[in-house]
Amino acid sequence: MHKDLANAIRFLSIDAVQAAKSGHPGMPMGMADIAVALWKYNLKHNPSNPTWLNRDRFVLSNGHGSMLLYSLLHLTGYNLSIEDIKNFRQLGSKTPGHPELDLDIGIETTTGPLGQGLGNAVGMALAEKMLAARFNKTDLSPIDHFTYAFLGDGCLMEGISHEVSSFAGTHG
Repeated sequence: MHKDLANAIRFLSIDAVQAAKSGHPGMPMGMADIAVALWKYNLKHNPSNPTWLNRDRFVLSNGHGSMLLYSLLHLTGYNLSIEDIKNFRQLGSKTPGHPELDLDIGIETTTGPLGQGLGNAVGMALAEKMLAARFNKTDLSPIDHFTYAFLGDGCLMEGISHEVSSFAGTHG
Protein backbone atom coordinates (compact mmCIF):
# COMPACT_ATOMS: atom_id res chain seq x y z
CA MET A 1 0.00 0.00 0.00
CA HIS A 2 2.79 2.44 0.92
CA LYS A 3 4.59 1.96 -2.40
CA ASP A 4 1.32 2.30 -4.35
CA LEU A 5 0.53 5.62 -2.65
CA ALA A 6 4.05 6.92 -3.23
CA ASN A 7 3.86 5.95 -6.89
CA ALA A 8 0.43 7.57 -7.22
CA ILE A 9 1.95 10.82 -5.90
CA ARG A 10 4.80 10.51 -8.38
CA PHE A 11 2.60 9.90 -11.39
CA LEU A 12 0.00 12.54 -10.49
CA SER A 13 2.90 14.99 -10.17
CA ILE A 14 4.58 13.96 -13.42
CA ASP A 15 1.31 14.11 -15.35
CA ALA A 16 0.32 17.51 -13.94
CA VAL A 17 3.70 19.10 -14.59
CA GLN A 18 3.80 17.65 -18.12
CA ALA A 19 0.26 18.88 -18.88
CA ALA A 20 1.03 22.37 -17.54
CA LYS A 21 4.33 22.43 -19.44
CA SER A 22 5.86 23.94 -16.30
CA GLY A 23 6.51 23.04 -12.71
CA HIS A 24 8.96 21.05 -10.64
CA PRO A 25 8.53 17.26 -10.64
CA GLY A 26 11.78 16.37 -8.84
CA MET A 27 10.75 17.15 -5.29
CA PRO A 28 7.40 15.29 -5.42
CA MET A 29 9.14 12.29 -6.98
CA GLY A 30 11.96 12.26 -4.45
CA MET A 31 9.92 13.00 -1.33
CA ALA A 32 6.89 10.80 -2.09
CA ASP A 33 7.93 8.00 0.25
CA ILE A 34 8.57 10.23 3.26
CA ALA A 35 5.35 12.13 2.53
CA VAL A 36 3.37 8.87 2.63
CA ALA A 37 5.12 7.87 5.86
CA LEU A 38 4.17 11.18 7.47
CA TRP A 39 0.62 11.50 6.14
CA LYS A 40 -0.42 7.86 6.48
CA TYR A 41 1.20 6.96 9.80
CA ASN A 42 1.84 10.14 11.80
CA LEU A 43 -0.06 13.25 10.72
CA LYS A 44 -3.32 13.86 12.62
CA HIS A 45 -5.76 15.32 10.09
CA ASN A 46 -9.37 14.99 9.05
CA PRO A 47 -10.29 15.69 5.41
CA SER A 48 -13.98 15.94 6.34
CA ASN A 49 -13.12 18.63 8.92
CA PRO A 50 -10.03 20.41 7.52
CA THR A 51 -10.23 23.26 10.05
CA TRP A 52 -10.28 20.94 13.09
CA LEU A 53 -8.48 22.90 15.79
CA ASN A 54 -6.23 20.09 16.99
CA ARG A 55 -5.06 18.89 13.59
CA ASP A 56 -1.36 18.66 12.89
CA ARG A 57 -0.05 21.29 10.51
CA PHE A 58 1.93 20.49 7.36
CA VAL A 59 3.98 23.21 5.69
CA LEU A 60 5.64 22.70 2.32
CA SER A 61 8.43 25.26 2.54
CA ASN A 62 9.82 24.45 -0.89
CA GLY A 63 6.49 25.41 -2.42
CA HIS A 64 7.65 25.00 -6.01
CA GLY A 65 7.17 21.25 -5.39
CA SER A 66 3.47 21.92 -4.77
CA MET A 67 2.30 18.86 -6.67
CA LEU A 68 3.48 16.78 -3.72
CA LEU A 69 1.01 18.59 -1.48
CA TYR A 70 -1.80 18.62 -4.05
CA SER A 71 -1.37 14.89 -4.68
CA LEU A 72 -1.44 14.15 -0.95
CA LEU A 73 -4.56 16.24 -0.45
CA HIS A 74 -6.33 14.60 -3.38
CA LEU A 75 -5.37 11.06 -2.38
CA THR A 76 -6.29 11.50 1.29
CA GLY A 77 -9.79 12.80 0.58
CA TYR A 78 -9.60 16.57 0.82
CA ASN A 79 -11.80 18.68 -1.44
CA LEU A 80 -9.28 18.67 -4.27
CA SER A 81 -10.54 16.80 -7.32
CA ILE A 82 -8.69 15.24 -10.22
CA GLU A 83 -10.02 18.15 -12.30
CA ASP A 84 -8.29 20.54 -9.89
CA ILE A 85 -5.08 18.55 -10.39
CA LYS A 86 -5.53 18.78 -14.17
CA ASN A 87 -5.73 22.57 -13.81
CA PHE A 88 -2.31 22.72 -12.11
CA ARG A 89 -0.60 26.10 -12.60
CA GLN A 90 -3.58 27.59 -14.41
CA LEU A 91 -4.71 31.11 -13.53
CA GLY A 92 -7.48 31.03 -10.93
CA SER A 93 -7.14 27.31 -10.19
CA LYS A 94 -7.08 25.69 -6.74
CA THR A 95 -3.66 24.30 -7.67
CA PRO A 96 -1.31 27.21 -8.46
CA GLY A 97 2.44 26.77 -8.90
CA HIS A 98 3.04 27.52 -5.20
CA PRO A 99 0.55 26.60 -2.43
CA GLU A 100 -1.80 29.37 -1.36
CA LEU A 101 -3.57 29.36 2.01
CA ASP A 102 -6.88 27.52 1.77
CA LEU A 103 -7.78 25.66 4.96
CA ASP A 104 -10.90 24.21 3.34
CA ILE A 105 -8.73 22.07 1.08
CA GLY A 106 -5.95 21.46 3.61
CA ILE A 107 -3.37 24.11 2.69
CA GLU A 108 -2.11 25.60 5.95
CA THR A 109 -0.10 28.52 4.57
CA THR A 110 1.08 30.23 1.43
CA THR A 111 4.68 29.49 0.48
CA GLY A 112 6.74 30.91 -2.32
CA PRO A 113 10.15 32.31 -1.54
CA LEU A 114 12.47 29.55 -0.40
CA GLY A 115 12.73 29.40 3.39
CA GLN A 116 9.48 31.27 4.00
CA GLY A 117 7.63 28.09 4.90
CA LEU A 118 10.19 27.21 7.53
CA GLY A 119 9.52 30.58 9.17
CA ASN A 120 5.78 29.94 8.96
CA ALA A 121 6.19 26.49 10.51
CA VAL A 122 8.31 27.77 13.39
CA GLY A 123 5.71 30.46 14.05
CA MET A 124 2.94 27.86 14.09
CA ALA A 125 4.94 25.64 16.43
CA LEU A 126 5.60 28.54 18.80
CA ALA A 127 1.88 29.36 18.80
CA GLU A 128 1.13 25.71 19.66
CA LYS A 129 3.58 25.88 22.55
CA MET A 130 2.03 29.09 23.88
CA LEU A 131 -1.53 27.76 23.54
CA ALA A 132 -0.60 24.50 25.27
CA ALA A 133 1.04 26.39 28.15
CA ARG A 134 -2.10 28.43 28.63
CA PHE A 135 -4.85 25.83 28.15
CA ASN A 136 -3.42 22.39 28.89
CA LYS A 137 -3.82 21.05 32.41
CA THR A 138 -2.42 17.97 34.12
CA ASP A 139 -5.50 15.89 33.31
CA LEU A 140 -6.56 17.64 30.08
CA SER A 141 -4.55 18.50 26.98
CA PRO A 142 -6.79 20.14 24.40
CA ILE A 143 -3.74 21.43 22.51
CA ASP A 144 -1.54 18.52 21.51
CA HIS A 145 -0.84 18.88 17.82
CA PHE A 146 2.40 19.29 15.92
CA THR A 147 3.72 21.21 12.93
CA TYR A 148 5.70 19.38 10.29
CA ALA A 149 7.68 21.09 7.55
CA PHE A 150 9.25 19.76 4.39
CA LEU A 151 12.06 21.83 2.97
CA GLY A 152 14.92 21.44 0.58
CA ASP A 153 18.50 22.54 0.30
CA GLY A 154 17.43 25.76 -1.42
CA CYS A 155 15.41 26.73 1.65
CA LEU A 156 18.47 26.21 3.82
CA MET A 157 20.57 28.48 1.60
CA GLU A 158 18.37 31.49 2.33
CA GLY A 159 19.06 33.84 5.22
CA ILE A 160 15.52 33.53 6.57
CA SER A 161 16.14 29.86 7.37
CA HIS A 162 19.23 30.77 9.39
CA GLU A 163 17.36 33.43 11.33
CA VAL A 164 14.32 31.27 12.05
CA SER A 165 16.48 28.29 13.03
CA SER A 166 18.30 30.50 15.52
CA PHE A 167 14.96 31.79 16.78
CA ALA A 168 13.57 28.26 17.16
CA GLY A 169 16.69 27.14 19.00
CA THR A 170 16.42 29.94 21.55
CA HIS A 171 12.63 30.11 21.91
CA GLY A 172 11.57 26.52 21.23
